[in-house]
Amino acid sequence: MDLLNTLVDKGLRRELPTREEALAVLATSDDELLDVVAAAGKVRRQWFGRRVKLNYLVNLKSGLCPEDCSYCSQRLGSTAGILKYTWLKPDEASQAAAAGVAGGAKRVCLVASGRGPTDRDVERVSRTIEAIKEQNEDVEVCACLGLLSAGQADKLRTAGADAYNHNLNTSEGTYGEITTTHTYADRVDTVQQAQAAGLSACSGLIAGMGETDEDLVDVVYALRELDPDSVPVNFLIPFEGTPLAKEWNLTPQRCLRILAMVRFVCPDVEVRIAGGREVHLRTLQPLALHLANSIFLGDYLTSEGQAGKTDLEMIADAGFEVEGTDTVTLPEHRADALAAAGCGSHGQGGCGSHGESEGAAHGEGEGAGGCGPCGSARQEPEPALAAAEHEASDARTDLVAVRRRGAGTDLAPNA
Repeated sequence: MDLLNTLVDKGLRRELPTREEALAVLATSDDELLDVVAAAGKVRRQWFGRRVKLNYLVNLKSGLCPEDCSYCSQRLGSTAGILKYTWLKPDEASQAAAAGVAGGAKRVCLVASGRGPTDRDVERVSRTIEAIKEQNEDVEVCACLGLLSAGQADKLRTAGADAYNHNLNTSEGTYGEITTTHTYADRVDTVQQAQAAGLSACSGLIAGMGETDEDLVDVVYALRELDPDSVPVNFLIPFEGTPLAKEWNLTPQRCLRILAMVRFVCPDVEVRIAGGREVHLRTLQPLALHLANSIFLGDYLTSEGQAGKTDLEMIADAGFEVEGTDTVTLPEHRADALAAAGCGSHGQGGCGSHGESEGAAHGEGEGAGGCGPCGSARQEPEPALAAAEHEASDARTDLVAVRRRGAGTDLAPNA
């Protein structure tokens, strides 16, 4: 296909595709799917080889969030039967993080539900970061605490944080349909505060809430402009007890097209398959490794993930290798730009250029800290098609399992 050849050429040059080209990727047929994966895979291998970075989530404080993000199991008014607990102590969080590191994780993501941290919360998380670094000096630590106030990003970096996650989630034009207690601009501001403090910015999106192709392209192009160092791609986990519980709009093929589009638009950025990969990609998860170079290991914030051992076997069976702590994740040009920005000694394994790449002038988890997956405007399908899609996907609700082990419990984590 001329389209795919063009996109590969642009990806190898770090050139921004046109919006029409990005939309065309999402519109390809199932007959063309393997061609799309192969083309995006060329771009992925150019910048990341066959390495897969492993990340591990630690939910520091679960549930009871005052924000009303419609997708989130921890939201205000959620009746999802998730674990609810207040702040883990630094040693408890460090112990949970150690399980992920032992399983091969290179980055630990510390997440807490809520609108944003108080200064006391930042001090608490800072002690947790220090405890983790004492045990595992080389591990990257990413904080995900919600909207930041002035000076808080600097304090986290001083404590040893390498990165900060805050996802855009969806397009600016449709953000208000999903969340009313904060704005899209609030999210952009927090990502920019993290970047200004020298933290590696992590910001991504959520797919699967009935959004249009245009919505998906809008948010991915906004991310390209914001230029985070890693882009998590979440697929909605429709928890019972949340407003989006009935939104089963994804197929494995759709997920692969979305990941391919993100790779073409953000060719040299760490693309991470985040929440919902087991639910929606299912047996096609190995194909997604040809598109993304990063995944979460084991469980998520409030839901169970694939067993960590199975993750490792999947990576090996697909012909990929787990990225070691001695390897810089991003290409040299992005890592060098990050070092020049003043954070080269913190987390260069997952950092980027903040506008270095051509066309760039133009952020884990599944809902806590105001950082998780979000949706956008509903696209009403044809009635017959809608019925068929829901009949097909409703059969897989058994794949959504609430986390009952790991952080906040007495049971061993899944890592």
